[in-house]
Amino acid sequence: MAQFNVQIALPDRPGSLGAVASAIGFAGGDIKSIVVVKSESGRGIDDFIIAIPGSDPTDLLGVLGDIGGVEVISISPVN
Repeated sequence: MAQFNVQIALPDRPGSLGAVASAIGFAGGDIKSIVVVKSESGRGIDDFIIAIPGSDPTDLLGVLGDIGGVEVISISPVN
């Protein structure tokens, strides 16, 4: 499994983090850690370390992009 550091912006409201976690699971990902970076102006910024099967995060990015109000700010492999 490959691991990626993914920074995500999401609406700061109940259920948003759950939707992101469910999407990650749907894509076959395993959340290894979450750090809440900040919350301001109705948006939260969170850093995730996510393990995925294989080495291509395309499916993960696709399901995250399908969630309304969620934006992947950055993604990079964890060495």
